[in-house]
Amino acid sequence: MVTLGTTANAPVPGPGILDIAPYIGGDSTAAGIERPIRLASNESALGPSPNAIAAYRGLADEIHRYPDGGAARLREALGRHHGLDPDRIVCGAGSDELIGLLLRAYASPNSKLPDSEVLYSRHGFLMYPIGAKSVGATPVGVPERQLTADVDGFLARVTERTRIVFIANPNNPTGTYLSADEMARLHAGLPGHVVLAIDAAYAEFVNRNDYEPGIGLVNRADNVVMLRTFSKIYALAGLRLGWAYCPPAIADVLNRIRGPFNVTAPALAAGLAAIEDVGALARARAHNERWLPFLSERLSALGLELTPSVGNFVLPRFPDDPRYNADAAFEFMQSRGILTRKMGGYGLPQHVRITIGTGEEMEIVAANLAEFMADFEAGA
Repeated sequence: MVTLGTTANAPVPGPGILDIAPYIGGDSTAAGIERPIRLASNESALGPSPNAIAAYRGLADEIHRYPDGGAARLREALGRHHGLDPDRIVCGAGSDELIGLLLRAYASPNSKLPDSEVLYSRHGFLMYPIGAKSVGATPVGVPERQLTADVDGFLARVTERTRIVFIANPNNPTGTYLSADEMARLHAGLPGHVVLAIDAAYAEFVNRNDYEPGIGLVNRADNVVMLRTFSKIYALAGLRLGWAYCPPAIADVLNRIRGPFNVTAPALAAGLAAIEDVGALARARAHNERWLPFLSERLSALGLELTPSVGNFVLPRFPDDPRYNADAAFEFMQSRGILTRKMGGYGLPQHVRITIGTGEEMEIVAANLAEFMADFEAGA
Protein backbone atom coordinates (compact mmCIF):
# COMPACT_ATOMS: atom_id res chain seq x y z
CA MET A 1 0.00 0.00 0.00
CA VAL A 2 1.25 3.46 -0.89
CA THR A 3 1.16 5.94 1.98
CA LEU A 4 0.31 9.42 0.78
CA GLY A 5 2.30 12.35 2.11
CA THR A 6 5.57 10.52 2.71
CA THR A 7 8.78 12.04 1.45
CA ALA A 8 9.27 9.31 -1.14
CA ASN A 9 5.86 9.93 -2.67
CA ALA A 10 5.59 13.70 -2.30
CA PRO A 11 5.05 15.88 -5.41
CA VAL A 12 8.34 16.87 -7.02
CA PRO A 13 8.76 20.39 -8.45
CA GLY A 14 10.35 20.97 -11.82
CA PRO A 15 14.10 21.32 -12.41
CA GLY A 16 15.63 24.43 -10.87
CA ILE A 17 12.63 25.37 -8.71
CA LEU A 18 14.22 24.44 -5.39
CA ASP A 19 17.38 26.34 -6.37
CA ILE A 20 15.44 29.60 -6.38
CA ALA A 21 15.97 32.04 -3.52
CA PRO A 22 12.59 33.78 -3.29
CA TYR A 23 12.51 37.42 -4.31
CA ILE A 24 12.25 39.74 -1.32
CA GLY A 25 11.01 43.26 -1.92
CA GLY A 26 12.11 46.39 -0.14
CA ASP A 27 10.99 47.08 3.40
CA SER A 28 7.77 49.00 3.89
CA THR A 29 7.64 49.14 7.69
CA ALA A 30 10.03 50.06 10.49
CA ALA A 31 9.60 48.88 14.08
CA GLY A 32 8.11 51.55 16.30
CA ILE A 33 7.64 54.09 13.51
CA GLU A 34 4.14 54.75 12.26
CA ARG A 35 4.95 56.45 8.95
CA PRO A 36 8.50 55.69 7.81
CA ILE A 37 10.09 57.33 4.79
CA ARG A 38 9.84 54.62 2.15
CA LEU A 39 12.80 54.76 -0.22
CA ALA A 40 13.44 51.05 -0.72
CA SER A 41 11.46 50.13 -3.85
CA ASN A 42 11.97 52.94 -6.38
CA GLU A 43 8.36 54.00 -6.03
CA SER A 44 7.20 57.35 -7.34
CA ALA A 45 7.95 60.42 -5.27
CA LEU A 46 4.81 62.28 -6.34
CA GLY A 47 2.26 59.49 -6.52
CA PRO A 48 -0.12 58.79 -9.41
CA SER A 49 -1.99 61.21 -11.60
CA PRO A 50 -5.21 62.41 -9.93
CA ASN A 51 -6.95 61.32 -13.12
CA ALA A 52 -5.65 57.78 -12.64
CA ILE A 53 -6.93 57.72 -9.06
CA ALA A 54 -10.35 58.92 -10.21
CA ALA A 55 -10.44 56.31 -12.98
CA TYR A 56 -9.55 53.58 -10.50
CA ARG A 57 -12.27 54.66 -8.08
CA GLY A 58 -14.74 54.93 -10.94
CA LEU A 59 -14.55 51.16 -11.49
CA ALA A 60 -15.78 50.34 -7.97
CA ASP A 61 -19.30 49.56 -9.16
CA GLU A 62 -18.07 47.45 -12.10
CA ILE A 63 -15.70 44.98 -10.45
CA HIS A 64 -18.20 42.16 -10.96
CA ARG A 65 -17.47 42.45 -14.71
CA TYR A 66 -14.54 40.84 -16.48
CA PRO A 67 -11.97 43.28 -17.86
CA ASP A 68 -11.21 43.70 -21.55
CA GLY A 69 -8.92 40.75 -22.10
CA GLY A 70 -7.28 42.44 -25.07
CA ALA A 71 -6.63 45.77 -23.27
CA ALA A 72 -7.68 47.46 -26.52
CA ARG A 73 -8.16 51.03 -25.28
CA LEU A 74 -4.92 51.05 -23.33
CA ARG A 75 -2.96 49.60 -26.24
CA GLU A 76 -4.42 52.21 -28.57
CA ALA A 77 -3.46 54.99 -26.13
CA LEU A 78 0.06 53.62 -25.80
CA GLY A 79 0.27 53.46 -29.58
CA ARG A 80 -0.74 57.12 -29.92
CA HIS A 81 1.59 58.26 -27.16
CA HIS A 82 4.67 56.44 -28.44
CA GLY A 83 3.91 56.20 -32.15
CA LEU A 84 3.54 52.40 -32.11
CA ASP A 85 1.32 49.80 -33.75
CA PRO A 86 -1.18 48.77 -31.02
CA ASP A 87 -1.37 45.26 -32.48
CA ARG A 88 2.25 44.75 -31.47
CA ILE A 89 1.64 45.72 -27.83
CA VAL A 90 0.90 43.08 -25.19
CA CYS A 91 -0.22 44.15 -21.72
CA GLY A 92 0.54 42.23 -18.55
CA ALA A 93 0.24 42.23 -14.78
CA GLY A 94 3.41 44.26 -14.43
CA SER A 95 6.44 43.70 -16.61
CA ASP A 96 7.23 40.79 -14.25
CA GLU A 97 4.47 38.76 -15.89
CA LEU A 98 5.79 39.59 -19.34
CA ILE A 99 9.28 38.48 -18.32
CA GLY A 100 7.76 35.19 -17.23
CA LEU A 101 5.82 34.80 -20.47
CA LEU A 102 8.95 35.35 -22.56
CA LEU A 103 10.80 32.75 -20.55
CA ARG A 104 7.98 30.21 -20.86
CA ALA A 105 7.73 30.77 -24.59
CA TYR A 106 11.39 30.90 -25.58
CA ALA A 107 13.60 29.50 -22.81
CA SER A 108 11.81 26.38 -21.56
CA PRO A 109 13.88 23.30 -22.37
CA ASN A 110 12.19 20.75 -24.63
CA SER A 111 13.02 17.64 -26.64
CA LYS A 112 14.58 19.66 -29.46
CA LEU A 113 16.32 22.14 -27.16
CA PRO A 114 17.06 20.22 -23.96
CA ASP A 115 19.55 22.78 -22.63
CA SER A 116 18.76 26.48 -22.58
CA GLU A 117 20.55 29.48 -21.11
CA VAL A 118 19.37 32.97 -20.26
CA LEU A 119 21.93 35.77 -20.11
CA TYR A 120 21.58 38.80 -17.87
CA SER A 121 23.84 41.51 -16.51
CA ARG A 122 25.51 40.40 -13.26
CA HIS A 123 24.01 43.22 -11.20
CA GLY A 124 20.70 43.23 -13.04
CA PHE A 125 17.11 42.69 -11.90
CA LEU A 126 16.79 39.53 -9.80
CA MET A 127 13.65 38.36 -11.62
CA TYR A 128 15.74 37.40 -14.67
CA PRO A 129 17.65 34.55 -12.97
CA ILE A 130 14.66 33.64 -10.81
CA GLY A 131 12.42 33.42 -13.87
CA ALA A 132 15.00 31.42 -15.82
CA LYS A 133 15.26 28.82 -13.06
CA SER A 134 11.48 28.62 -12.80
CA VAL A 135 11.23 27.30 -16.39
CA GLY A 136 14.22 24.97 -16.08
CA ALA A 137 16.69 27.20 -17.91
CA THR A 138 20.19 28.07 -16.70
CA PRO A 139 20.76 31.75 -15.84
CA VAL A 140 24.17 33.13 -16.82
CA GLY A 141 25.25 36.35 -15.10
CA VAL A 142 27.53 38.45 -17.30
CA PRO A 143 30.15 40.52 -15.42
CA GLU A 144 29.86 44.28 -15.76
CA ARG A 145 32.40 47.02 -16.37
CA GLN A 146 32.20 49.87 -13.85
CA LEU A 147 28.70 48.69 -12.89
CA THR A 148 27.58 49.03 -16.51
CA ALA A 149 26.43 46.23 -18.82
CA ASP A 150 29.31 44.96 -20.96
CA VAL A 151 28.34 44.33 -24.58
CA ASP A 152 31.50 42.37 -25.34
CA GLY A 153 30.97 40.32 -22.21
CA PHE A 154 27.48 39.38 -23.35
CA LEU A 155 28.58 38.44 -26.85
CA ALA A 156 31.46 36.34 -25.53
CA ARG A 157 29.02 34.24 -23.50
CA VAL A 158 26.46 33.56 -26.22
CA THR A 159 26.39 29.86 -27.16
CA GLU A 160 24.09 27.56 -29.10
CA ARG A 161 22.20 27.12 -25.82
CA THR A 162 21.43 30.84 -25.40
CA ARG A 163 17.74 31.59 -25.81
CA ILE A 164 17.15 35.03 -24.25
CA VAL A 165 19.37 37.99 -23.36
CA PHE A 166 17.79 40.24 -20.74
CA ILE A 167 19.19 43.71 -20.35
CA ALA A 168 17.66 46.42 -18.19
CA ASN A 169 18.35 49.79 -19.78
CA PRO A 170 18.67 51.81 -17.56
CA ASN A 171 19.76 49.13 -15.15
CA ASN A 172 18.36 48.58 -11.70
CA PRO A 173 20.05 48.82 -9.19
CA THR A 174 23.13 50.52 -10.70
CA GLY A 175 21.34 53.34 -12.57
CA THR A 176 23.70 53.03 -15.54
CA TYR A 177 22.67 52.66 -19.18
CA LEU A 178 23.88 51.69 -22.62
CA SER A 179 23.65 54.10 -25.54
CA ALA A 180 21.53 53.36 -28.58
CA ASP A 181 24.69 52.56 -30.54
CA GLU A 182 25.86 50.06 -27.93
CA MET A 183 22.44 48.39 -27.83
CA ALA A 184 22.50 48.12 -31.62
CA ARG A 185 25.97 46.58 -31.43
CA LEU A 186 24.75 44.03 -28.89
CA HIS A 187 21.83 43.07 -31.10
CA ALA A 188 23.98 42.83 -34.22
CA GLY A 189 26.16 40.25 -32.51
CA LEU A 190 23.31 37.95 -31.47
CA PRO A 191 22.13 34.97 -33.52
CA GLY A 192 18.65 35.36 -34.95
CA HIS A 193 17.15 32.69 -32.67
CA VAL A 194 18.11 34.62 -29.51
CA VAL A 195 15.51 37.03 -28.11
CA LEU A 196 16.92 40.35 -26.92
CA ALA A 197 14.58 41.55 -24.16
CA ILE A 198 15.17 45.23 -23.33
CA ASP A 199 13.66 46.08 -19.96
CA ALA A 200 13.12 49.85 -20.11
CA ALA A 201 11.24 50.22 -16.83
CA TYR A 202 13.01 53.50 -16.04
CA ALA A 203 13.07 54.92 -19.58
CA GLU A 204 10.90 57.93 -18.78
CA PHE A 205 13.45 59.23 -16.29
CA VAL A 206 16.35 59.28 -18.76
CA ASN A 207 17.49 62.63 -20.11
CA ARG A 208 20.38 61.69 -22.41
CA ASN A 209 20.70 62.40 -26.12
CA ASP A 210 22.28 59.02 -26.88
CA TYR A 211 19.59 56.94 -25.16
CA GLU A 212 16.77 55.05 -26.89
CA PRO A 213 14.45 52.67 -25.01
CA GLY A 214 14.39 49.99 -27.69
CA ILE A 215 11.57 50.99 -30.02
CA GLY A 216 13.90 51.41 -32.98
CA LEU A 217 15.40 47.94 -32.55
CA VAL A 218 11.97 46.31 -32.23
CA ASN A 219 10.89 48.04 -35.45
CA ARG A 220 13.95 46.75 -37.32
CA ALA A 221 14.25 43.20 -36.03
CA ASP A 222 12.27 40.01 -35.49
CA ASN A 223 13.96 39.05 -32.21
CA VAL A 224 13.79 42.16 -30.00
CA VAL A 225 11.18 42.94 -27.33
CA MET A 226 10.90 46.14 -25.29
CA LEU A 227 9.35 45.90 -21.82
CA ARG A 228 7.81 48.89 -20.04
CA THR A 229 5.96 49.44 -16.77
CA PHE A 230 3.44 51.74 -15.11
CA SER A 231 5.00 51.03 -11.71
CA LYS A 232 7.71 53.69 -11.75
CA ILE A 233 7.13 57.18 -13.16
CA TYR A 234 3.37 56.57 -13.50
CA ALA A 235 3.19 55.48 -9.85
CA LEU A 236 0.80 52.55 -10.32
CA ALA A 237 2.98 49.89 -8.68
CA GLY A 238 0.09 48.60 -6.56
CA LEU A 239 -2.02 47.85 -9.62
CA ARG A 240 0.58 45.71 -11.44
CA LEU A 241 0.49 46.97 -15.02
CA GLY A 242 3.14 46.63 -17.71
CA TRP A 243 3.40 46.26 -21.45
CA ALA A 244 5.64 44.87 -24.15
CA TYR A 245 6.28 46.11 -27.68
CA CYS A 246 7.12 43.15 -29.87
CA PRO A 247 7.59 41.90 -33.40
CA PRO A 248 4.21 40.58 -34.66
CA ALA A 249 5.22 36.92 -34.28
CA ILE A 250 6.34 37.35 -30.66
CA ALA A 251 3.22 39.36 -29.80
CA ASP A 252 1.16 36.49 -31.21
CA VAL A 253 3.01 33.97 -29.05
CA LEU A 254 2.63 36.01 -25.86
CA ASN A 255 -1.08 36.48 -26.50
CA ARG A 256 -1.47 32.72 -26.91
CA ILE A 257 0.00 31.90 -23.51
CA ARG A 258 -1.03 34.82 -21.30
CA GLY A 259 -4.12 34.57 -19.14
CA PRO A 260 -7.31 35.62 -20.93
CA PHE A 261 -7.99 38.37 -18.36
CA ASN A 262 -4.46 38.96 -17.06
CA VAL A 263 -4.88 42.68 -16.33
CA THR A 264 -7.62 43.94 -14.01
CA ALA A 265 -10.22 46.48 -15.13
CA PRO A 266 -9.16 49.10 -12.53
CA ALA A 267 -5.54 48.76 -13.67
CA LEU A 268 -6.53 49.23 -17.31
CA ALA A 269 -8.63 52.29 -16.47
CA ALA A 270 -5.95 53.88 -14.30
CA GLY A 271 -3.26 53.15 -16.87
CA LEU A 272 -5.29 54.78 -19.63
CA ALA A 273 -5.84 57.90 -17.52
CA ALA A 274 -2.16 58.02 -16.54
CA ILE A 275 -0.85 57.78 -20.10
CA GLU A 276 -3.15 60.59 -21.17
CA ASP A 277 -2.13 62.93 -18.31
CA VAL A 278 1.02 64.35 -19.90
CA GLY A 279 1.17 67.09 -17.28
CA ALA A 280 1.61 64.59 -14.44
CA LEU A 281 4.35 62.85 -16.41
CA ALA A 282 6.17 66.14 -16.96
CA ARG A 283 5.96 67.03 -13.26
CA ALA A 284 7.40 63.65 -12.25
CA ARG A 285 10.28 64.05 -14.69
CA ALA A 286 11.01 67.59 -13.52
CA HIS A 287 10.98 66.48 -9.89
CA ASN A 288 13.51 63.73 -10.55
CA GLU A 289 15.72 66.04 -12.59
CA ARG A 290 15.91 68.39 -9.62
CA TRP A 291 16.35 65.98 -6.72
CA LEU A 292 18.49 63.24 -8.29
CA PRO A 293 21.41 65.69 -8.77
CA PHE A 294 20.76 67.19 -5.34
CA LEU A 295 21.09 63.89 -3.50
CA SER A 296 23.96 62.73 -5.69
CA GLU A 297 25.95 65.87 -4.96
CA ARG A 298 25.25 65.77 -1.24
CA LEU A 299 26.31 62.12 -0.94
CA SER A 300 29.41 62.64 -3.07
CA ALA A 301 30.39 65.51 -0.80
CA LEU A 302 30.36 63.03 2.11
CA GLY A 303 33.02 60.97 0.34
CA LEU A 304 30.62 58.24 -0.76
CA GLU A 305 31.37 56.69 -4.14
CA LEU A 306 28.47 57.03 -6.57
CA THR A 307 27.94 55.57 -10.01
CA PRO A 308 26.12 58.22 -12.09
CA SER A 309 22.44 57.23 -12.17
CA VAL A 310 19.83 58.10 -14.82
CA GLY A 311 16.99 56.46 -12.89
CA ASN A 312 15.02 57.59 -9.86
CA PHE A 313 17.53 56.23 -7.36
CA VAL A 314 21.16 56.43 -6.29
CA LEU A 315 23.54 53.65 -5.29
CA PRO A 316 26.21 54.88 -2.85
CA ARG A 317 29.08 52.60 -1.90
CA PHE A 318 29.93 52.75 1.79
CA PRO A 319 33.36 52.23 3.42
CA ASP A 320 34.63 48.77 4.30
CA ASP A 321 35.00 49.75 7.96
CA PRO A 322 32.24 47.76 9.75
CA ARG A 323 31.27 50.86 11.72
CA TYR A 324 30.43 52.74 8.52
CA ASN A 325 29.71 50.01 5.98
CA ALA A 326 26.49 49.42 4.07
CA ASP A 327 24.92 47.29 6.81
CA ALA A 328 25.68 49.92 9.43
CA ALA A 329 24.28 52.69 7.21
CA PHE A 330 21.14 50.68 6.52
CA GLU A 331 20.53 50.05 10.21
CA PHE A 332 21.25 53.67 11.12
CA MET A 333 18.79 54.96 8.54
CA GLN A 334 16.16 52.43 9.52
CA SER A 335 16.47 53.51 13.16
CA ARG A 336 15.60 57.02 11.96
CA GLY A 337 12.56 55.75 10.06
CA ILE A 338 14.23 55.89 6.63
CA LEU A 339 13.81 52.69 4.62
CA THR A 340 16.49 51.97 2.00
CA ARG A 341 17.46 48.77 0.18
CA LYS A 342 20.35 46.44 0.91
CA MET A 343 22.12 45.21 -2.21
CA GLY A 344 23.82 42.00 -1.09
CA GLY A 345 21.36 39.95 -3.12
CA TYR A 346 22.57 41.79 -6.22
CA GLY A 347 26.22 41.06 -5.48
CA LEU A 348 26.83 44.55 -4.12
CA PRO A 349 27.13 44.06 -0.35
CA GLN A 350 28.80 47.43 0.27
CA HIS A 351 26.09 49.42 -1.51
CA VAL A 352 22.68 50.70 -0.46
CA ARG A 353 20.07 51.81 -2.97
CA ILE A 354 18.08 54.94 -2.13
CA THR A 355 15.01 56.01 -4.09
CA ILE A 356 14.47 59.66 -4.95
CA GLY A 357 11.57 60.74 -2.77
CA THR A 358 10.00 64.10 -2.05
CA GLY A 359 12.19 67.15 -1.63
CA GLU A 360 11.68 67.09 2.13
CA GLU A 361 12.63 63.42 2.25
CA MET A 362 15.81 64.06 0.29
CA GLU A 363 16.82 66.81 2.70
CA ILE A 364 16.25 64.40 5.61
CA VAL A 365 18.25 61.63 3.95
CA ALA A 366 21.17 63.95 3.22
CA ALA A 367 21.21 65.29 6.77
CA ASN A 368 21.07 61.85 8.38
CA LEU A 369 23.80 60.39 6.19
CA ALA A 370 25.96 63.42 6.95
CA GLU A 371 25.49 62.65 10.64
CA PHE A 372 26.26 58.97 10.06
CA MET A 373 29.46 59.72 8.14
CA ALA A 374 30.66 62.57 10.37
CA ASP A 375 32.94 60.49 12.60
CA PHE A 376 34.35 58.60 9.62
CA GLU A 377 35.21 61.83 7.85
CA ALA A 378 36.85 63.10 11.02
CA GLY A 379 39.10 60.03 11.03
CA ALA A 380 37.53 58.38 14.07
